[in-house]
Amino acid sequence: MVEDNGAMKFVPSSIEVAKGDQVHFRITNRGMLEHEFILATLSENMQHLEEMKQTPGMVHSGANSVTLKPDESGEIFWHFTNAGNFDFSCLIPGHRESGMHGSVVVN
Repeated sequence: MVEDNGAMKFVPSSIEVAKGDQVHFRITNRGMLEHEFILATLSENMQHLEEMKQTPGMVHSGANSVTLKPDESGEIFWHFTNAGNFDFSCLIPGHRESGMHGSVVVN
């Protein structure tokens, strides 16, 4: 997670894995703001983004999500059992819109 001249992003912003792979996501917030990493389908993340706009300050910590303050790190282990395209986003209002999202392609 980084912030660069007003843009917010994940580095890398996309990865490709094979169906059946278990991925260890190690996430570090290198920015100056709190950020989160939520792994889901794009439609699930977009729906949750609308919920976040209605309930600012929501904090996530679950099997597919982590909220991190500046300089904090966290991790998620995810077993990709289905092929397809998945999304990871920071759903704090304004962050996804500033570029903080990415994709996982599962072949």
